[in-house]
Amino acid sequence: MTHVPTPKPQIAPTIADIQTLAEKAILAIPEAFRVQARNIVVQVVDFPDAETAESMELESPFDLLGLYVGVALTEQSVSHPSTEPDIVYLYRRPLLDYWCETGEDLAAVVTHVLIHEIGHHFGYSDEEMDALQGPM
Repeated sequence: MTHVPTPKPQIAPTIADIQTLAEKAILAIPEAFRVQARNIVVQVVDFPDAETAESMELESPFDLLGLYVGVALTEQSVSHPSTEPDIVYLYRRPLLDYWCETGEDLAAVVTHVLIHEIGHHFGYSDEEMDALQGPM
């Protein structure tokens, strides 16, 4: 009788793992853009909160991979400065679900979503970011 080894269980990447991938992606952004985006906080959480899911009319919390929350540079005003930091949320569980479904490199998926969301900071729409980045 041949012994077949039991496969080791795979451990899903953690929030910290996704955060590390995001930090590496930020370092790859050309410096001129990185300087303009230096005040953006990148926060990795498992899912969008209930308020976000409701306001975006999500059918499932897996429908959203990332979200930019802030005031785009094209809409900022010296007379009305923002008091809140701009935030890019990366949603770990939907990212992992997408990664498993597609087999794409996880770092590439995180980078694509992060760059897409940072593009909103520069005033680009979803359609403009899709045209610039291509489909994921």
